[in-house]
Amino acid sequence: MSGETEMERNEVREDGRRPPRAVVGSHRVKEEMFGRVFDTNVMRRIWVFVRPYRRELMISVVSVLIFTLSQLSIPIIIRTAIDEGLLAPDGRSALIWSVLAFAVAILVNFLSSLIQERIVGRVAENVLFDIREAMFAHLQRVSQSFMDKTEVGRLMSRLQGDVNAMQEFLETSVISVGDLVLLFGIVGCMLWLDWQLGLLTLSILPVLFLVRIVWLPRARDAFIAAHDTNSVTAGALAEGIHGVRTVQGMTRQTVNMQLFEDKATANLRTHLVAARYAQVLVPVVDALTGLAMAIVVVIGGQKVLNRSMDVGVMVAFLFFIQRFFDPVRSLTMQYSVMQRAMASGQRLTEVLDVPVGIKDAPDAVDLPPGTPAAVEFRDVRFSYVSDQPVLRGVDFTVAPGETVALVGPTGSGKSSIMSLIHRFYDVSEGAVLVGGHDVRRVSQRSLGAQIAMVLQEPFLFTGTVMENIRYNKATASDADVIEAARTVGAHDLIQRLPDGYQTELNERGANLSMGQRQLISFARALVADAPILVLDEATSSIDSKTEKQIQTALAILLRGRTGLIIAHRLATVRNADRILILSAGRIVEQGSHSELIAQGGTYARLFKANHASFDDGQV
Repeated sequence: MSGETEMERNEVREDGRRPPRAVVGSHRVKEEMFGRVFDTNVMRRIWVFVRPYRRELMISVVSVLIFTLSQLSIPIIIRTAIDEGLLAPDGRSALIWSVLAFAVAILVNFLSSLIQERIVGRVAENVLFDIREAMFAHLQRVSQSFMDKTEVGRLMSRLQGDVNAMQEFLETSVISVGDLVLLFGIVGCMLWLDWQLGLLTLSILPVLFLVRIVWLPRARDAFIAAHDTNSVTAGALAEGIHGVRTVQGMTRQTVNMQLFEDKATANLRTHLVAARYAQVLVPVVDALTGLAMAIVVVIGGQKVLNRSMDVGVMVAFLFFIQRFFDPVRSLTMQYSVMQRAMASGQRLTEVLDVPVGIKDAPDAVDLPPGTPAAVEFRDVRFSYVSDQPVLRGVDFTVAPGETVALVGPTGSGKSSIMSLIHRFYDVSEGAVLVGGHDVRRVSQRSLGAQIAMVLQEPFLFTGTVMENIRYNKATASDADVIEAARTVGAHDLIQRLPDGYQTELNERGANLSMGQRQLISFARALVADAPILVLDEATSSIDSKTEKQIQTALAILLRGRTGLIIAHRLATVRNADRILILSAGRIVEQGSHSELIAQGGTYARLFKANHASFDDGQV
């Protein structure tokens, strides 16, 4: 087994134990909302996805710089139009050139803004698409042991929320380059026009920095609190919706509504506080802008009256001051955006760094065509957790074409055996062989082609019934699908659906009964046409009538195939060629149904205890 990832370690408390799971969305393991201002490791990893678009990125940066220069040129053009055009005795030509320059500046401003907005938006979307695709592809390959220990909701949060945070950062980071250039450009232009008035105007900046120093930590705490309460409220909402049948069945509507209202109220309070902190900078910046303009009007006006400064210079100063605090405000917001992006980037890279515990060996080979459909366990020992063994020296062989059933109490290791055959996990000791080949030495693709599985809880995907049945064999024809459905007795029920085989299924096939879903999964296994068939509690969710319907189908399904069957219903497995009885991870009995009954051991006792409930149809 691979070691824990950073993502998993973050869920361990200081005392070394896992935090207890919560009820009704009342608890969520906190994840940092803000990271470092700039994390070189995160940026290096994200740059891998940005690099293919570096040409477009450079074009957008150049466009932003051109846009910024055009912004800086407008007050200068206005100053020239006033001083050399309107107030000069023969300023007509200067005024005309100023108007033309102004028109060119506006056009350049529009075009450069349009180009950078389009390119930056497209690059950000492409980068985020590539990140999501890489994460999804990686999660398709990670071992079952990781998925067993990880909340799907947290993975979805990273695929959605954290990726969106990175998108916001990518879209605003290029603009931030322009904000910096604009900020320093305005300072340079004011000092160039009149260095004394420029310095006097900039004297209010320490007040802004002082406000920011006081504001930032409090705003950060408020944003984190809003983020946390939002997660808790969303969790409670999701649980209430998914568990609505249980809620209604236990008449918990009033209690759950009160619990949700408490969380929603707390969420409202934290968001109101966060909103106040988010809005406090606006009036502060507006007040400082007004103060700076007052300085220019009073001091600059006196200088104009004293003829030590031109009117156009004072007007240009007013325009520059109006624009000066825009990049200051934008960069302040970008500070928080960057912190969120660094934290999100860290979480995204953690997912991408989850080790693929089960992967093809460097010398892995494909199972050759015609490989015997035999399965062998050689002294297999296995555990999900190192000090808690699940299988303790399991030995058995399934010959090609033989059907072997596994019976035993919950926790005896039946499902673990099935998972090891398909190599969802690797054995701790011993070996699992398919067709005489150690499953660790063959490619997973060729191993998967040898094995078809029908699980206890059939998983149907959003799409048509036809698409779900041919899910494991996309090349199967419609005739193949229909024939498989007829064989397992699913054809008639499919025909009764609104659009037959073209009926769209809801998520997880929720618009079908459990029995209908299971029959469709049987048809899917038949279409796969794999030589080894694994049935893991595949009839546990089917009523007695439906079970009888598929017994004949199972016989056809298993004909010419090697079959391994798990079932609590002993009637489902008694026609198997051989039955293995497991207890505490060991095989304690094996033989045919009649042999085990004659032995009078564990199987015989289990069968007699359940005889009435399983065989009442034959009494």
